[in-house]
Amino acid sequence: MLNSLQPQIKALVLDMDGVLWRANKPVGRLAAVFARIDELKLKVICATNNATSTPEQFAEKLAGMGVQLAPKFILNSALAAAHYLKKQHPQGGPVYLVGEVGLQQAMQVLGFWQAEKDVLAVVAGMDRQFSYTKLAAATRLIRNGAPFIGTNPDKTFPTPDGLVPGAGSILAAIEAATGVAPTIIGKPSPYLYQVALERMGTDRLETLAVGDRLETDVLGGQRAGMRTALVLSGVSTQHDLVGWPTPPDLVAADLAELLGM
Repeated sequence: MLNSLQPQIKALVLDMDGVLWRANKPVGRLAAVFARIDELKLKVICATNNATSTPEQFAEKLAGMGVQLAPKFILNSALAAAHYLKKQHPQGGPVYLVGEVGLQQAMQVLGFWQAEKDVLAVVAGMDRQFSYTKLAAATRLIRNGAPFIGTNPDKTFPTPDGLVPGAGSILAAIEAATGVAPTIIGKPSPYLYQVALERMGTDRLETLAVGDRLETDVLGGQRAGMRTALVLSGVSTQHDLVGWPTPPDLVAADLAELLGM
């Protein structure tokens, strides 16, 4: 299937939720899939909107599924948000975070810390401990002028038991309370893909963005000028493709089929 694209694909940027796994259940035989990637001599980076975990935690999860991948080959929207803020505020500073350990650690590494007043920004993502207290604090700060940054707009994410609320649901609550729409850093913003291209040193037309969501993974890859592939192992379905204005270059049942396994 990859051979149908010209110029030849030399690298993959893989989404994770819905592509590699659903919650803690792998999609297919991941060890064999990554062996096939090695066989095809493709560079690979995993780039996910999931900001709840660190690259080290994602690497550990992959290892538990039989795949060895160094943390430097894993990017998420928390890292991208931290880099975005660092460009604006090289000295670091206080921020109000609505999120889990992945977001907290990414910010700390680049010199940002949690605070509830005089913050540089409110940065929000998936937070399974989200509460009215956090919503009220974020609302007060944004209404007082703090920029509102969202890690990613995914309203849901896939689990073996079906879709559950995602970061986009939390962003929607904050936007409803403040009347301010967030600046989105993760997909469909091209920023995450641009960082992946820089790390791999590959041309955008020789790099395939692979994901399970048309509105984030595929659209983000297209905005970055990359070739794109939709796998039907996560959120978007064949029916969703009907009438979609800019279809992906490739569609496959899952990553294994995409790789010709």
